[in-house]
Amino acid sequence: MILIWVMGCTCICLAGLIGWRQFDHHVDRVEMERLLATQPADPAHFDADIVADLPEPARRFFTFAISEGTPLYTVANLEMAGQFGMGDTGAPGYIPMVATQVLAAPHGFVWTMSAGNGAMRMAGSDSASWTRFWLFGLVPVARFGGDRDHTRSAFGRYVAEAVFWTPAAVLPGPNVTWEAVSGNTARMTMRHAGLEQAVDVTVAENGQPLYVAFQRWSDANPEKVHRLQPFGGYLSEFRDFGGFRLPTHVEAGNHFETETYFPFFIADVSEITFPQIDP
Repeated sequence: MILIWVMGCTCICLAGLIGWRQFDHHVDRVEMERLLATQPADPAHFDADIVADLPEPARRFFTFAISEGTPLYTVANLEMAGQFGMGDTGAPGYIPMVATQVLAAPHGFVWTMSAGNGAMRMAGSDSASWTRFWLFGLVPVARFGGDRDHTRSAFGRYVAEAVFWTPAAVLPGPNVTWEAVSGNTARMTMRHAGLEQAVDVTVAENGQPLYVAFQRWSDANPEKVHRLQPFGGYLSEFRDFGGFRLPTHVEAGNHFETETYFPFFIADVSEITFPQIDP
């Protein structure tokens, strides 16, 4: 009798966890659909005159990243594989990962990831509103978000990624400004829904972005206290995707350009598409 009771409780718990996990998948899909719907239906096409008044390094960046006549789509789907660091500089603890992402600055992003192998197999998603990961697809191991700290930190991430993966989203406009930092570095500032994030992009002579750096709101520190601290990443292996010249290899992490820099995110992008919606 006790065995039957235990088995019954176990089945109920498993069913509850499976249902919970499926609900997470549903929320992921709903948010992705919302973000995809922000894609401009009939975008303008790139012309160098759009950036003619920008600081020289910003102008070089845009004329490298966007070919003349390219439709200025601002929402992208990405597919990637690589390594995700679970440790720190001394013991990185890299595990293999594959991921997809919808990137739609300034409105948000959804990054869905599966990583590890064997006993360390985990999967989940990250977005402007949540971070949640599961072990074996059944055991919740990380669930947080829904507060101002998470929203501000996530905004820093996807605004920085927009600079190099969806450059049309950071063209100058009412909520995006550019200023010169040096002869090869320009600072983009994006404002949205009460949030503001500045990102510095350093470019080569031909305008190819070499790395991005910014102050990110984060608790990735020994004190586990949210504060502004350096974050950034190196960009390489550029390819053309529908008129956009974008990096397919990115290494990024906390405490960028300091002795404690840890590139916990190492990704090789296999595909970037710009889904179109009917006018």
